[in-house]
Amino acid sequence: MGRPPNRENDPEQVRSHLGRNLTYGLLDALGHSIVTGYYGKVDFPTEAELAQQYAVSRSVTREAVKMLTAKGLLSARPRQGTIIQPTTNWNLFDADVLRWTLERKFSPELLRHFNQLRIAIEPAAAALAAVHADTTQCQAISAGLARMAAADKGQDNTLDADIAFHVAVLRASNNPFFLQFRDVVSTALRNSIRFTNRIAGRSANVADHAAVRDAILRHHEEGARVAMQRIISDVLALIEKAGVKKQSSKL
Repeated sequence: MGRPPNRENDPEQVRSHLGRNLTYGLLDALGHSIVTGYYGKVDFPTEAELAQQYAVSRSVTREAVKMLTAKGLLSARPRQGTIIQPTTNWNLFDADVLRWTLERKFSPELLRHFNQLRIAIEPAAAALAAVHADTTQCQAISAGLARMAAADKGQDNTLDADIAFHVAVLRASNNPFFLQFRDVVSTALRNSIRFTNRIAGRSANVADHAAVRDAILRHHEEGARVAMQRIISDVLALIEKAGVKKQSSKL
């Protein structure tokens, strides 16, 4: 829902767009509208106006606004009402905020920023996994790799398989801070993988991912780090290549 519904619409029809959970449905609708810039053109509504626009109770609007405030998108100030915050205040580590950001106009620059974060985190997580992963965690990494190989043959979902592998490595690091990135990685990888696969004309390189898995199973810390860094460096190179082509097409 890119903008508020027409107030003249039937209330039941308006609420149906929010789904079964009205609070989270309203959260998603408002968050998407904020991030895509709709409220840059108009003032953000009061809770009473939101309740009327979306045909929900004031308690639903109050809770949704509170959640958006916690995500850094809104702030409430005395005598000034509810104000949209600048993008620098948004919590980009929040999976919802990241998803809304990626759903707006496609941006290779945003994908570059995300993968720059990945290359700072995931090679270190792979190195830690080589040292600390237990048998169950190693099996999960191998299962993710097996899914990627199956996806190459059309027997699994390419995106889900790739994400399963990377999340398994984060989990195997046994570092709770790295593990907190799993939702961010899962959300953003879906957009990044679609983009890079379209450029490369193929899905992720299974052999490169196997190198990460093999180094972890051999407890080769530096080998795991380098192998993971190679994967993400290749992604960054593809994004850079796409950016150069885009600039050339404008000349």
